[in-house]
Amino acid sequence: MASPAFHPLDCPDPAQVSFGTDGLRGHVGSAITSTLALQVGFWCGRVLPADGPVLIGMDSRTSGSMLVSALAAGLTAAGREVWTLGLCPTPAVPGLIRRFGAAGGLMVSASHNPPEDNGIKVFGADGSKLGSALQSRIEAGLRGEEPASAQAHAFGASHQRSDLLDLYKQDLLSSVRHQRLDGVPIVLDLCWGSATACGAAVFSELGADVTVLHGEADGERINVDCGSTHLEPLRRAVLERGAAMGFAFDGDADRMLAVDGRGRIVDGDHVLFLWGSALQDSGVLPDQRLVATVMSNLGFERAWQARGGQLDRTPVGDQHVHAAMVRSGAALGGEQSGHILSSAHGLSGDGVLTALQLASLCHGQGITLADWLDRSFEAYPQKLVNVRVPERSRRKAWADCQPLTALVQEAERSMAGDGRVLVRASGTEPLLRVMVEAADPKAVEHWTQRLAEAADQHLNAA
Repeated sequence: MASPAFHPLDCPDPAQVSFGTDGLRGHVGSAITSTLALQVGFWCGRVLPADGPVLIGMDSRTSGSMLVSALAAGLTAAGREVWTLGLCPTPAVPGLIRRFGAAGGLMVSASHNPPEDNGIKVFGADGSKLGSALQSRIEAGLRGEEPASAQAHAFGASHQRSDLLDLYKQDLLSSVRHQRLDGVPIVLDLCWGSATACGAAVFSELGADVTVLHGEADGERINVDCGSTHLEPLRRAVLERGAAMGFAFDGDADRMLAVDGRGRIVDGDHVLFLWGSALQDSGVLPDQRLVATVMSNLGFERAWQARGGQLDRTPVGDQHVHAAMVRSGAALGGEQSGHILSSAHGLSGDGVLTALQLASLCHGQGITLADWLDRSFEAYPQKLVNVRVPERSRRKAWADCQPLTALVQEAERSMAGDGRVLVRASGTEPLLRVMVEAADPKAVEHWTQRLAEAADQHLNAA
């Protein structure tokens, strides 16, 4: 018997709705619906601070307009004034929250996920990702555990404010003090997504000789074989054109990966090392500290320590990096995947800003990205395997699986301090991520395969 088709007004079981490592995210029509967005908007309106508008941005996904409308309806039903920004990078939302003293904001995006997915990210009045306490209150509202009564005549109004994107563009240009990039050949992969709103414009305004790939907003093709998760088109274009560097963004442009002039990938670890080294050499890196996640390469950590630096590690997720930076006063932090946070630029992951910083630092020093990369570090061989584990409870409780944990311990003993194992449940997908890195590439292959097979066998057992 065929399963019933999803209706666009259906709502998933509220008990199953929870914020992952980066908000709500999933397939539109099942995990993410207009009804859910309406309710999320209402409860965001109830828990965000009382004063100021609530901002809503979106990436290029076809479902984005539907979800923005539903969120705006929920927010205005809760009595909130809403400013809709239209197509914009995710970091534009927290930046504009801070500029205008807004009550908070929402971004409709599923980041690097395929076009059929979408999601909702929520920001507080300080521009940071909404804290766990307020997330829990929204989830409680969705479960019917909070009173939903509203005062009569307390409805808000929604205003279209796409004009505010110009202010975000000016902030990007100001971040490099309008330092020129005249004639520098640069390739940009805009991923059919949010970066199309301003990425090419800011590089061109600084004088760069820009080649654009996937440069139109296209909700049917966002992230498809392009962008920061599919770097081959960028690498090929950089080599064919003889460009100095290339930058690829994800769907909502809050992260970036680069390619140097020789076609080598520059990941978030290398960006942190290079940018951090520049700050260290200028004497403006407090405590010589960088913040990274448990996914960052061991080769990066040891190279940074050799420079006299400290590396603090956090769980995966830029909100954890953000929290650690606030606690320690660190100036720079980020993730291997390309989320980079700078305290001097608002502590929001911003792919376009990071690309501008990297290009300007290279050009200002009179060196190529390739030469600078040569001076960084040699990454340990690392392999990440995603094991599909549909049952959420088993995925989240993988550490209770004794055969799997025993194998992790065996792997780490065998590598004798020259490698490590990381196993974690994805916060955005039904996947268990198994990562092994070691000085010996044969050990990486061996243990990755054995651990992935064990995870599949024991966590997916009938």
